[in-house]
Amino acid sequence: MSDHLYEAYAIAYGRHDRGAAENFIGGDPHNGPMPLNYYVWVLRNAQRTVVVDTGFDERGARLRGRTITNPVRDGLAALGVDPGAVEDVVITHMHYDHAGNDGLFPRARFHLQDSEMGFATGRCMCHAGMNHPYEVEDVVAMVRRVYAGRVWFHAGDSQLFPGITLHHVGGHARGLQALRVETRRGPVVLASDTAHHFAHLRQRRVFPTVDSVADVFAGYDRLEALAPGLDYIVPGHDPLVTRLYPPHSSATAGWISRLDAAPQPLPAE
Repeated sequence: MSDHLYEAYAIAYGRHDRGAAENFIGGDPHNGPMPLNYYVWVLRNAQRTVVVDTGFDERGARLRGRTITNPVRDGLAALGVDPGAVEDVVITHMHYDHAGNDGLFPRARFHLQDSEMGFATGRCMCHAGMNHPYEVEDVVAMVRRVYAGRVWFHAGDSQLFPGITLHHVGGHARGLQALRVETRRGPVVLASDTAHHFAHLRQRRVFPTVDSVADVFAGYDRLEALAPGLDYIVPGHDPLVTRLYPPHSSATAGWISRLDAAPQPLPAE
């Protein structure tokens, strides 16, 4: 595989069953089931392996009342990834479900937006309504990595490696970043929480945990500008990802999905 083309995988490590009314500002009149999956992502080729986000562990699951379906470490092992050998981890933002599992990647450099660290350690965290998505121990762990020289800060858009670019979008979190990765089927955009579900993007509706509603809407436009089409955008929490994209193997169906292969068509709304 070329230096700038990557295999791309989504690992579903957790789940939270909830109704649709919890997933949209203003609620949802039907309020049918609309669960969240929790994902981390792996991008790799012959030259490097990049992990995107670190998820939460059993402690984090207990604190938030979430269910771990398969620990992140097990998902990595199923892909043949040794977390102790991973050198680069991208943190899309520092919410509890994206920046936990402290110590899982002892050698890695962590790639983070300047604005996210400033937000997670600044004056906005004095307010419970703003600090609720952050877990203080995870934030402290990231500060310790800064002092250890293990955090590489990015300001806005940047190229991480050939074929992988970071794009600051904000909205859901002040320093939220999406990724665009070149694959065998074309550029795939990991939206992370720019769009939790396909429905947020398709309907232009907003998840209730938000820093700036205006930036959420701008983020939807940004995702569509980065991707050739909706089937190249991977939302951050939609269980449809595990249904539409082919599994890594028969043993990992519903758990680890291959994003560099074409998905099935999205169902009609």
